[in-house]
Amino acid sequence: MEPTAPPAVTDTAQATGARAGGPIETDAVIVGAGPVGLFQVFELGLLEIKAHIIDSLAYPGGQCIELYPDKPIYDIPAVPVCTGKELTDNLLKQIEPFGATFHLGQEVTVVNKRDDGRFDVETSKGTRFITKTIFVAGGVGSFQPRTLKVDGIEQFDDTQLFYRVRNPAQFAGKNLVIVGGGDSALDWTLNFVQEGPNKAESVILLHRRDGFKAAPASVAKMKELCDAYEMQFMVGQVTGFDTTDGKLSSVKVTGGDGVTRVVPLDVLMVFFGLSPKLGPIAEWGLALERKQIVVDTEKFETSIPGIFAVGDVNTYPGKKKLILSGFHEAALAAFGASPYIFPEKRVLLQYTTTSPKLHKVLGVETPVFD
Repeated sequence: MEPTAPPAVTDTAQATGARAGGPIETDAVIVGAGPVGLFQVFELGLLEIKAHIIDSLAYPGGQCIELYPDKPIYDIPAVPVCTGKELTDNLLKQIEPFGATFHLGQEVTVVNKRDDGRFDVETSKGTRFITKTIFVAGGVGSFQPRTLKVDGIEQFDDTQLFYRVRNPAQFAGKNLVIVGGGDSALDWTLNFVQEGPNKAESVILLHRRDGFKAAPASVAKMKELCDAYEMQFMVGQVTGFDTTDGKLSSVKVTGGDGVTRVVPLDVLMVFFGLSPKLGPIAEWGLALERKQIVVDTEKFETSIPGIFAVGDVNTYPGKKKLILSGFHEAALAAFGASPYIFPEKRVLLQYTTTSPKLHKVLGVETPVFD
């Protein structure tokens, strides 16, 4: 489930223009469009710093959208409960006044320090920037699905073999085999079995063992549906497949008893989890500790001046991987970056409740108090 796209997601024309007419010059580049990266836009915006955001995914939201778009989150201050999608949509709405430009579906491949103190940045799509500061908000890295290791089956990627569900309605009325034993596998199994617009013709859940890393209530509900003959659960692993007229028609499932059975299907869904990869960031020359970026706790600056790291990608004594911690880090990082962007300007702490200047930046009216 993708979030509502912000008005600033108009990357194509700008990226093309940058390739044709030279790099985009900017004050800040944010790497990662998850919740902390989005809030970094807000904190920079309050200081009148414009930002460009780069993300390997084709839409904002990061881990929230990839792992739990419909799962409840309970620890966002003043928000008793919201889903990952709702949090992302609200953050996108919050940053609208600042007109950030999103460059999605691409990774940062090159970062070089210039003689003038700024950075050359280039992405996998050839988009180039010259920026005064960089904010790494890449969570635990770019997420790649753990794939099914069966020779040749990759030919069916995104036609009959899926590692993510973008549009549940496309699987309605289909014969599904769902592989996995975690929350994603169980959640989608229940979604497609129970009555509703996405109900499948049939669902078989396949897992390598009769034990799950999923919510106990989901496992209990799945077993209840099996007992009612509304779905089927099999223990085993996919070891091969058959085709008919060039289409995937069945998978070969080898059980714990060593017997291989042929299971017909229309669609194969695999939920082995997502593997976070730090990717090219690991080659930037930043000080790392266990594949995380070392920062200070005053400005959340890295070992390279002008590059900051916020959210799950960083590490420091006492680090807690919480969204609210990332929000705090983004605020201090913005203030820490300000001297690089406005070296002659003294930046004062102001409050959005009372500051006419911040009200102007946010595009809201200053309230009149009696």
